[in-house]
Amino acid sequence: MSLHRHLFKPFILSATPRFLYLKPPTLPPPSLFRSHPLASPIIRAKAMRFSSLLPVHAAENGGASNGAASSASAASDFDDSSLGNGYCLPPREIRDIVDAPPLPTLSFSPHRDKLLFLKRRSLPPLADLAKPEEKLAGIRIDGKSNSRSRMSFYTGIGIHRIMDDGTLGPEREIHGLPSGAKLNFVTWSNDGCFLAFSVRIDEEDGSSSRLSLWVADVETGECRPLFQAPDIFLNSVFDNFVWINNSTLLVCTIPLSRGDPPKKPLTPPGPKVQSNEQKNIIQSRTYQDLLKDEYDEDLFEYYATSQLVLASLDGTVNPVGTPAIYTSMDPSPDENYILIATIHRPFSFLVPCGRFPKKVDLWTADGKFLRELCDLPLAEDIPITHNSVRRGMRSINWRADKPSTLVWVETQDGGDAKIEVSPRDIIYTEPAERLENELPVVFHKLDFRYGGISWCDDSLALVYESWYRTRKIRTWIMSPGSESVSPRILFDRSSEDVYSDPGSPMLRRTPAGTYVIAKIKKEGDESTYILLNGSGATPEGNVPFLDLFDINTGSKERIWESDKEKYYETVVALMNDQNEGEICVNQLKILTSKESKTENTQYFMLSWPEKKAHQITNFPHPYPQLSSLKKEMIRYERKDGVQLTATLYLPPDYDPARDGPLPCLMWSYPGEFKSKDAAGQVRGSPNEFAGIGSTSPLLWLARRFAILSGPTIPIIGEGNDEANDSYVEQLVASAEAAVEEVIRRGVAHPDKISVGGHSYGAFMTANLLAHAPHLFCCGIARSGAYNRTLTPFGFQNEDRTLWEATSTYVDMSPFISANKIKKPILLIHGEEDNNPGTLTMQSDRFFNALKGHGALCRLVILPFESHGYAARESVMHVLWETDRWLQKYCVANSSEASKDSSALKESTTSTIDAEGKAVSAAGGVPEQECADLVIDRFHMTRRYHERWAIRTSF
Repeated sequence: MSLHRHLFKPFILSATPRFLYLKPPTLPPPSLFRSHPLASPIIRAKAMRFSSLLPVHAAENGGASNGAASSASAASDFDDSSLGNGYCLPPREIRDIVDAPPLPTLSFSPHRDKLLFLKRRSLPPLADLAKPEEKLAGIRIDGKSNSRSRMSFYTGIGIHRIMDDGTLGPEREIHGLPSGAKLNFVTWSNDGCFLAFSVRIDEEDGSSSRLSLWVADVETGECRPLFQAPDIFLNSVFDNFVWINNSTLLVCTIPLSRGDPPKKPLTPPGPKVQSNEQKNIIQSRTYQDLLKDEYDEDLFEYYATSQLVLASLDGTVNPVGTPAIYTSMDPSPDENYILIATIHRPFSFLVPCGRFPKKVDLWTADGKFLRELCDLPLAEDIPITHNSVRRGMRSINWRADKPSTLVWVETQDGGDAKIEVSPRDIIYTEPAERLENELPVVFHKLDFRYGGISWCDDSLALVYESWYRTRKIRTWIMSPGSESVSPRILFDRSSEDVYSDPGSPMLRRTPAGTYVIAKIKKEGDESTYILLNGSGATPEGNVPFLDLFDINTGSKERIWESDKEKYYETVVALMNDQNEGEICVNQLKILTSKESKTENTQYFMLSWPEKKAHQITNFPHPYPQLSSLKKEMIRYERKDGVQLTATLYLPPDYDPARDGPLPCLMWSYPGEFKSKDAAGQVRGSPNEFAGIGSTSPLLWLARRFAILSGPTIPIIGEGNDEANDSYVEQLVASAEAAVEEVIRRGVAHPDKISVGGHSYGAFMTANLLAHAPHLFCCGIARSGAYNRTLTPFGFQNEDRTLWEATSTYVDMSPFISANKIKKPILLIHGEEDNNPGTLTMQSDRFFNALKGHGALCRLVILPFESHGYAARESVMHVLWETDRWLQKYCVANSSEASKDSSALKESTTSTIDAEGKAVSAAGGVPEQECADLVIDRFHMTRRYHERWAIRTSF
């Protein structure tokens, strides 16, 4: 156990050019819902724009007028006496925003006639994160509750009836819960009459109890435990429970015969040995929390093994199958069959559990084994190249528009994206109970990598494929029930070209609880229409739309569009999709969201043909003290002609003519592109609500900072060029353009511009301080990786190895350029970071490198925190550290800094040029310089927000 953990306080190392001192003390949480593709709409109501509608099972996890003068005064009064005295609190103006009560999560019933308000708490205490956890096979387990550790939870459930006019009726609370109940995995029955959810409470010793399964009657609000026996508990390490029909659930339980956890032997049975005497080529990213020895294998198997039981609402309980590591349970639409997935030995010390041997079986709904679909071997050797996949059957699902038809895909390139072959993927279908000697039907062949299917009926399905290397994405239109109708390409475009995005088909819920493409009809028109819901990216920002699209001719009619002037509106879901068949366009009812720069997101019911909107929520402004902040989406140009964008936020009541330039914080995250045109496209809307998370840079608006949020930092590799081969040059050019723009506008003081970022944004920050010291006065780098030689088999979107691109790895690593960093840099890292690549060691070693060259730096290690920071003590301390750094090294930065910056710029430039020439002559390399566990990926979306989650796919 490390020193950090013993202290239970942030562990801080600080170095200046004059001295070094050690000061001893004086989660993106896992999902609140079980993951399932077929579910009812759920919305997390929070103080920011709602970027997507998630299935119900999948959601979760007073300043002075002169800003510069006000901040300068705060800096001069800043007291460093708190340094090293444990956890600290930021100024009240920041603290009040973070402590604002969270808004509830919303969930609509299957029939869209009721709405749940799922109530949440604010930031958890550090004691919750300090609970013991087992780190096994790439996941973290709370052994006391036999669930994933650090789970967030709901504190209560309120039910509202949706009235005929779209308004909400009075709230009815779910009652009968134990005091202090923590609720998870809230799930509607298919008929909308019942809710199922897990309940746990805190024990006297502070640990969590095991999870029990409860059900609630939606009409009465009464709830009760599903199991009458007191010793039946959920095992939610993987899947937990699923409704088989309206009165029966299939539940993963802790086996009653299970004894105590395995004991770790005091004396090891032998050395830990790994061997590759077969000379297999096995490359993998730097996954964390892997199994280490036989004891870990036994412990993982102990906690992950479940006994399945069929439980009825009348209290009947029937165990089915044998204990195993069940990872998913998927009932067929007709409720007659269940797809059961398990993982089994041999396990691996090299890859997480998502690549362990996987078996998929078909059962009857009453728990009887029918047949094995596949038993895939251990997949340690999946290449690191993008679009590489596991061999064998994958993406095994039920066809959403049929009672019990299976569909899956198999690779034809051995899973290796580097192999050229046609077709690359083949999609197969077959009935659940096939005839003797009946072979699977080839549904479609793809030359790119399979990306999913949107089903409608026998006349319509949309098949998606994509290829990361070229950023190509295709949509095929199919007629599943007619072999005479040839498939044709509906859309063929670049995934980077947001301006050409036609939108996605809107889905309707079937009586079976699945989701299919909604067919729309117009009176007196025999054509087949669907609804395309698009983000509407334009050079002026996103203007979401809803198009009526003729599937045969390709013609479209825009039937709804967001307001462009003041508001940002989006289409969230169809709300009149309960009945089968086509929906008349004049009877449409949709759920929309509406927000502005200063008005929180609200939800409306919009009905055709009048298109009259009824507001159904009235959430308050989460931080009224910033309700008059100024927000502008700005555009500017990089020196190579690439168009760039950023969102500029200014404090309330700020007037540049009156108040002069402000201290500025630039916060960003680089992204890779294949074309300059795509990199220059505008993403986002100037009218979106300014959401402020618990560690958001926008918090410093309350401290009278100008905030340049998400300035685009495109790293472009056109044609056969690799983007990262010119990473540093493009990074610096983008930063220079951003800094020049805020200075030109007169809102940022040229000597008081700081830079920061999280994860890959922290990597960016360190590189900018090394290679562009003339731009910034200081930097804040959170949870970053700084030495790319420690991630030798790829990182971010780089899929070449260290040995294939040695100079790129070295040039990109700020660790190698630690001797060039002369500006103050604050490093913050969670001690239990489990994100692939960003080991806590990265910050430890980078700090030592900086300290070894006399850099002004500070390292803060947060006990028990992972890649993102969850506990209130940790979050508040991060904000205190950040505020102190900004006040001391940005606000109070003297005019001498600009002189130093100029000298540094000249010195750095000459050094790079000299080293480059010397290396070129010598034939060497110059000394300058998230991942997730999902294996089957469609394509990656880039974000400039701090949203971190690690997902495991099976």
